[in-house]
Amino acid sequence: MLTPTQSLLLRHASRPAASYSAACLRQAIGGTQTRAFGIKTTLRVQEYISKAIKNDKDKTPHGEMQVTGPKPVVDTVFASMPPELRVPMFPEPIRDGIKDHKWGTDDLEALDIGLTKHRIPDRISDKIALWAVKSARRPTDIFFRNKYLHRSVMLEVVAAVPGMVGALIRHIRSLQGMRHDGGWIGHLLHEAENERMHLMTWMEVGKPVLWERALIATVQTGFFAVFSLLYMVSPRTAHRVVGYLEEEAVTSYTHFIKEIDEGRIENVPAPDVAIAYWNLEPNSTLRDVVLAVRADEALHRDTNHHFSDRIEARRESLFEDLEHSEGKPRIKY
Repeated sequence: MLTPTQSLLLRHASRPAASYSAACLRQAIGGTQTRAFGIKTTLRVQEYISKAIKNDKDKTPHGEMQVTGPKPVVDTVFASMPPELRVPMFPEPIRDGIKDHKWGTDDLEALDIGLTKHRIPDRISDKIALWAVKSARRPTDIFFRNKYLHRSVMLEVVAAVPGMVGALIRHIRSLQGMRHDGGWIGHLLHEAENERMHLMTWMEVGKPVLWERALIATVQTGFFAVFSLLYMVSPRTAHRVVGYLEEEAVTSYTHFIKEIDEGRIENVPAPDVAIAYWNLEPNSTLRDVVLAVRADEALHRDTNHHFSDRIEARRESLFEDLEHSEGKPRIKY
């Protein structure tokens, strides 16, 4: 005979609950039938009830036991990453032939970059552009003096703006006019990327302090606003400004090299980013990096003066003067 308490427990165990819990309860009740009803019987039943409740809590909604220990971490961001984004897109150098061989000091010094080349202004707007660049250089000379590493950071933060601004405005105009751009956008974007790589290089060598970073960011913001307005009003004058700005950059880097040669700036090993970008020899130094950067600035100088001349001559499109490879269609973009 089952007591009323045992009958109640058996009815609850027979409901659609976990089979293991019901088995535990039946085992508990079955065990008490062979013994006298007393305190030991009650404790045994309570023990099995507690065990059954604990096992019910440990089960998942699907009736499976939960896995103990730390759960495996799933990187959902990487798992959803398109395959195209997993291919590195390292910036390309601005000058042709860089990847043909490793560049050493003799190769860099042998480049004909036209150290004394200067575009004589022949229009009022050109004279204003030259005056503006010369005027902007004076406070820079006073502030940085011979701190050429920090001066280079300031220069590259500003110099990386014109290419991106010019490409953006020409891109919008190409869309609005629903016509090709004449082949300029790619060159301007490449110029902006090259100047940004100059900045990444100098940030590895010289570490500007917080207040210098704040000043540089303020100057860049102001220059971005002014140059954007100038490019929308007169692209020809804007490119002339950049041409004169790059002339000053060539001069600054020439002084930088002189400071290294005279021992006032330590000729430390070149950072890895510079060796990879310009395909320099593994034992290259800071002087080699300055030579490579100066060669890039000379190319930007010539390019921007040429862009200004093309706008003045009303021959903006580069397609008629491009070198075309055989077997490739001549398309305009």
